[in-house]
Amino acid sequence: MPRAAVFLDRDGVINVCAPPHDYIKRWSEFQFLPQVDTAIAKLNKKRIYVFVVTNQRGVARGLMTVENVDDIHRHMRHSLMEKQAVIDDIFVCPHESGTCHCRKPDIGLFLQAEQQYDIDKTHSFMIGDSVGDIQAGKKYGITTISIGSTCFDGDYHFHDLNEAVDYILGGNIG
Repeated sequence: MPRAAVFLDRDGVINVCAPPHDYIKRWSEFQFLPQVDTAIAKLNKKRIYVFVVTNQRGVARGLMTVENVDDIHRHMRHSLMEKQAVIDDIFVCPHESGTCHCRKPDIGLFLQAEQQYDIDKTHSFMIGDSVGDIQAGKKYGITTISIGSTCFDGDYHFHDLNEAVDYILGGNIG
């Protein structure tokens, strides 16, 4: 039976972004944003898939490896699990702009999720902090939510992930 999904960008939604023109290259540079674990746990309790869809161009630029990204994600998932918050899967684009179809704002990462999971797109959301995140969600055909200090033309806009999840769970998902 199809289930609703919430697709999350990583940097700026789950964790503090790296300084401009830099990347989170190792776990020691990763810092969770407030209440991320609480928001994800709320989605888990409602049996909503939680997927991370993240561009990690630093791999293509030689600033980090796929193994570095995998290590960050392993630690991130473990830290969240300790707080009863589970990310169902993570989809990563390690490519340079213009060289693939998985890099947001393209929808390849979403299609990868759709191949592995039975997703109810009608009741699914993309939550991101950039134009590319919102464009990808719209191209994929799901409701978009921009978060942070700037609204990027999402269907909705909230301060942070926890506010967005409260909106979704407040009767706005089937």
